[in-house]
Amino acid sequence: MSVEGDIFTTAVVGSGYMGGGIAMVLALGGRAVALADADAQTAALALARLTREAQEHESQGLLPPGAAETVRRNLSAGESIESAVAGADYITEAVPERVDLKWDILGQISAAARPDAIIATNTSAIPISELAQAVGRPDRFLGVHWMNPAPFIPGVELIPGPATAARTLDRAEGLIRDVGKVPARVADTPGFVANRLQFALYREAVRIVEEGTATPEQIDTVVSNTFGFRLALFGPFAIGDMAGLDVYESAYRTLEKAYGERFSVPASLAATVAAGNLGLKSGHGFLDIDAADQEALVAYRATAYARLSQLRAALGRAPGL
Repeated sequence: MSVEGDIFTTAVVGSGYMGGGIAMVLALGGRAVALADADAQTAALALARLTREAQEHESQGLLPPGAAETVRRNLSAGESIESAVAGADYITEAVPERVDLKWDILGQISAAARPDAIIATNTSAIPISELAQAVGRPDRFLGVHWMNPAPFIPGVELIPGPATAARTLDRAEGLIRDVGKVPARVADTPGFVANRLQFALYREAVRIVEEGTATPEQIDTVVSNTFGFRLALFGPFAIGDMAGLDVYESAYRTLEKAYGERFSVPASLAATVAAGNLGLKSGHGFLDIDAADQEALVAYRATAYARLSQLRAALGRAPGL
């Protein structure tokens, strides 16, 4: 169960695009945020940029009225990493994805932070168990992986390390919910969940280009207008259950003949189909969808897809693409 409302002061170490976005979200969520970087000038420049961006987002209707003032009131630039983190309840590291750099910064943070302060890393793929070795009292350390751009992407992965205390995880989850994001607790494996899936897709997309099957532009058109369109609203298991798991199993068998073991039928999928659990049409699949909700789910899907199509038409084509 999450513990909300007990984190008031925060610090973000690393003021680039990712760290700045995290800082903006925390500030908009009513937390005092000290922004730190390699030196005071870099942090001050980032503060000015974030204040300007918040005003621009508000004027464009992307943030609610008063958002820019909230950011100005809650966000400050630290003179040093040590001064920024010294009084914080919660600190997140958001420096570039280099193990040596993260080790160095996490060591500085843990030496200067209060003993009871939560320390988080925004690593995209490095195991938390590896980075935890740089932190004094690793029971207060965990991964909190934000998606880019942080102000507008809802999901945040929470990744406990082997020593992370349950209360640390609960408090971090409470904070993430309280600032308006959608947390998901996942296991500490390289790449976690989001990037394992994202990079698996990217690898296959590159392979298709290398084989001469389609161009990058053609692949982007297919993805954004087919299954990628659906993924804006449903995850892969919901989509599979709605399509029919027997259909998925049959498709895998065709793909395996063409491409080999990397497209073999997953054992759990074959077992689920063999048990007669085909998804929505049988009432059971990887997800158990209550029969009373099936009609409403199908209606919701139709409405959601139509609304998303209307939104895309209103937004128009992305510049340059």
